[in-house]
Amino acid sequence: MSEARDRVLDALQAALAAEHAAVYGYGVVGGRIGEERREEARAGYDAHRARRDALARAVRDLDGEPVAAAAGYALPFPVPDPDAAVRFAARLEDRVAGVYSDLVRAAEGERREHAAAALREAAVRAVRWRGGSVAFPGLAERSAAPSPPATPAA
Repeated sequence: MSEARDRVLDALQAALAAEHAAVYGYGVVGGRIGEERREEARAGYDAHRARRDALARAVRDLDGEPVAAAAGYALPFPVPDPDAAVRFAARLEDRVAGVYSDLVRAAEGERREHAAAALREAAVRAVRWRGGSVAFPGLAERSAAPSPPATPAA
């Protein structure tokens, strides 16, 4: 395989792994979310299942073996109630958007267009869950890293 194809395959596998985790995570969200947002949770779950299945096909198209879902995933924080479920859903979408930003960077053509659409959809779902947006969807996880201290001008 070429280096570019390996990069795309690695990014596809990472996106697939993130979609597996999102499907699992939406199972948690659906079990804790309030009735008023249950349909939104169902739509997110269905969207991630569809993306997961499309990514598995894309990996196979590149002669790869799709990464399998884990039996379970560690949650980033306890999700005991509807408020926590909303925060968790927003976090899931941020994570997925970040992985799709990597796929956008690695892919070309139609595959890049699909990755950009998936990034946009995840960012929009995150905004809906959170009630507000971030400056650069897909880069939110990276922006949490502390900035190096400014050096005084000489």
